[in-house]
Amino acid sequence: MEITTSLTDQDVVKKEPVKLLSPKNPTPVETIYLSNIDQAVNFPVETIFFFEVPPNKSSSTTLHISEAVKKAVAEVLLVPYYFMAGRLNFNHGTNRLELLCNNAGVLFVSATSRLKMKDLGNLSLPNSTFDHFIHRPGIYKSLAETALFTIQVTRFKCGGFALGFVTNHGVLDGKSASEMFHNLASICRGEGLKTQVINNDRTFIRARNPPHIKYPHKEYVKLAKNSSLATTFTSPDQTSPSPLVFSDKYVHKLFSFTPEIISSLKEKAVTKCSSFEAIVAHLWKARTKAVFENLDDFSTVLFAVDVRSKISPPLPSGFAGNAVITAFATEKAKDLVEKPLSFCVGRVKEARERVTDEYVRSVIDWLEVYKGIPATYNGNFYVSAWWKLPFQELDFGFGNPVHGGPVVSGNDEFVLLLSDGICVGNGGSGINVWMGLEKEKMKSFMAHVYEI
Repeated sequence: MEITTSLTDQDVVKKEPVKLLSPKNPTPVETIYLSNIDQAVNFPVETIFFFEVPPNKSSSTTLHISEAVKKAVAEVLLVPYYFMAGRLNFNHGTNRLELLCNNAGVLFVSATSRLKMKDLGNLSLPNSTFDHFIHRPGIYKSLAETALFTIQVTRFKCGGFALGFVTNHGVLDGKSASEMFHNLASICRGEGLKTQVINNDRTFIRARNPPHIKYPHKEYVKLAKNSSLATTFTSPDQTSPSPLVFSDKYVHKLFSFTPEIISSLKEKAVTKCSSFEAIVAHLWKARTKAVFENLDDFSTVLFAVDVRSKISPPLPSGFAGNAVITAFATEKAKDLVEKPLSFCVGRVKEARERVTDEYVRSVIDWLEVYKGIPATYNGNFYVSAWWKLPFQELDFGFGNPVHGGPVVSGNDEFVLLLSDGICVGNGGSGINVWMGLEKEKMKSFMAHVYEI
């Protein structure tokens, strides 16, 4: 039986948040244009990394880790990343979100825990109480009050520590957030910034005038003018929809896919495919069996595709905005359930191959006309391949993390693929799948997920 520890407020003691300002914020205030892709993914992303005291070192080695991270952010990181101390703003004239570089501040929290890191149990298992290791900027605050970047350093009784980050997906995608974390780690190691130029010009992916929508984009859903979600995006008094509102009806589980299981899936795919394509196809098939009662309904899987090198001209290095769009595959539930895995793999491969320069431009134009967000509803789900990000290489001067990953979200629409032992990127062991479902559906999914 895997063990996890439910944390309480007594287990982690936090100091009051400190506001860190950029020493190089522009005056007058700069306004950065946010692309249509940015607009569609305006929600918080929470990530935690756990670090142990290096072998043969005393626990006092990490005594000043909090102050070191704080100084690195305030004095060095926020020079090129000055915009992270800004705030989102809804411009009623353009009917769009924009990024105000107003130096309202990054929030930094120093915390201590009475626990040793080993007391936390298996760090890789979904644990919603790990939210004690991050500082949430506030779910229901206005845009002007909501920090785009918060950092919490929690030092454990053993000398190990956790670094918790909250960023906004509308400002940074996974690759650019990872790059920022690596810059911070490099500063803390005394090696300075790895990236000297951060490119924030998102007009490279501006919609065409007039828009030319060439494809039916079922991967996005329009926002009804009277919907609460639309209000969330357009009201200056609200932030974006948040995955942080929890419900007891969801159960979160981790499913481990060993190299042997992945090899078996790829064999059953018949055609040559990647590990990602094989796993996504398998999850789509198993989840459809668990979720869909009416097999005449259509089941859809969505996933992110990085378009940095797919569009022409390619996006410049150091690009900070969102360069991922949503790809999708949709089929009748009956076909997914009854046909072999090779059928599902073929549909996933087609979805990836569909994403060309012209397709990306069509997505951007569709979002210009209809606004909208990824279509995660009616049983549809979104797969995010976190294991492809180089988080396992983060080193703040004390070696690589023993674990890194997201905080459990409060819904069942996102499935996360994480490295098993945070070393897959270096030829490691396997892939962990984080998934949330309603309790009865989860029981059904558990009966199908290892049918290979």
